[in-house]
Amino acid sequence: MKVFKFGGASVKDAAGVRNVAKVLAHFPDDDLLIVVSAMGKSTNALEEVVWAYVEGNETKPQVEALRTMHFAVLNEVAPADDAAVNALDQSFRDLQRVLAIRTSGDVDEDYDQIVSLGEVWSTLIVSAHLNATGHANHWLDARKVVRTDDRFRDARVQWEALEGTCAEHLPSFDRSPKRIVTQGFIGSTDDGRTTTLGREGSDFSAAIFAYALDCESVTIWKDVPGMFNADPKRFPPTKLLSHISYREAIELSYFGASVIHPRTLQPLQKKGIPLYVRSFIDLDAPGSTIDDRSENDSLIPSFIVKPRQLLISITPRDLSFIVEENLSGIFSLFAARNVRIDLMQNSALAFSVAVDDNPRSRQLIEELGAEYEVRYNDGCELVTVRHYDEPTLTKLTAGKEVMLEQRSRTTARFVLKAAAVG
Repeated sequence: MKVFKFGGASVKDAAGVRNVAKVLAHFPDDDLLIVVSAMGKSTNALEEVVWAYVEGNETKPQVEALRTMHFAVLNEVAPADDAAVNALDQSFRDLQRVLAIRTSGDVDEDYDQIVSLGEVWSTLIVSAHLNATGHANHWLDARKVVRTDDRFRDARVQWEALEGTCAEHLPSFDRSPKRIVTQGFIGSTDDGRTTTLGREGSDFSAAIFAYALDCESVTIWKDVPGMFNADPKRFPPTKLLSHISYREAIELSYFGASVIHPRTLQPLQKKGIPLYVRSFIDLDAPGSTIDDRSENDSLIPSFIVKPRQLLISITPRDLSFIVEENLSGIFSLFAARNVRIDLMQNSALAFSVAVDDNPRSRQLIEELGAEYEVRYNDGCELVTVRHYDEPTLTKLTAGKEVMLEQRSRTTARFVLKAAAVG
């Protein structure tokens, strides 16, 4: 069996859903497990529902807009599928029941119960269309298979449970090819509460299923021809990375390359399952291959930019040194608030970190301020360059203030801020 993963951009509308069937038509004999993300900007819209809900504001207009959009697509791609209509309707009713009661008191748990529905809705629609176009398939609720802990919004997979949940919940087939449509991004705790695997976690879901089922390969279908050494919108011209190792891809994704979710590659590497990144727009494009055969990776410089960063500097109020006991408490606060550190550096008197600028990070600054002297710069960007050379670094940092710099033999990282004028 192979795993195909289709992201939100590939199923953003009725034309996108139809294109999934066109892609599958090129693989008529393959057994496939098809992982699908939420449609288009549905996750963003559901996040707005969450924030309104936890603040006690009206949610009906946002939910109705989502309902109208999803039913419009379903009616266009599978108008005669009454079972899908009923299932989609029931899911929206379930959402309304959740929104009609008080919040759990845990914003992250509320988030997972609500935002996870985007994947449920999209897979109901994709499954219905595939059935309507001759691609017989079974719809699978990923929450029954992917068991996690209760770290909501960033749940950890219970890998040892996968064999049992797959044996219990995977559908049986009378004939080939076997086709299963399921959700990315979501799982559940032992007591049945829905969890999510982190933003853009559908790639990771594809790897989880591939690992559990010892699949032949994973293909991530994107609106780009493969992995490039930089974002083509920011660094033209770019070069396709046609064949790279797990190790190099893990480094790039960890530093923020957006094509692949950071946790996707390790389970694939452990079982030697190759990952392909291909274009659902141009099926003839060669794409990128990630496997264990690429021992000598290309030394082409790769650029990764993370905008909207906060550079936070933490200093003991008594001007003592930053030592292990300080760092232990600081890391505990970051973990408790689920704030990921993108870069860190410490001196004798200060500990500096770069993090995403979001409400959690801002709240963490306030909490750190109760015990430490905390200063921060906003409006920064974190730039990472793999296989750098000096002319490249000079060009990247030109006209910007270097707030923090780190270098290793293969990687240079900078926190940059637009230089002050005048």
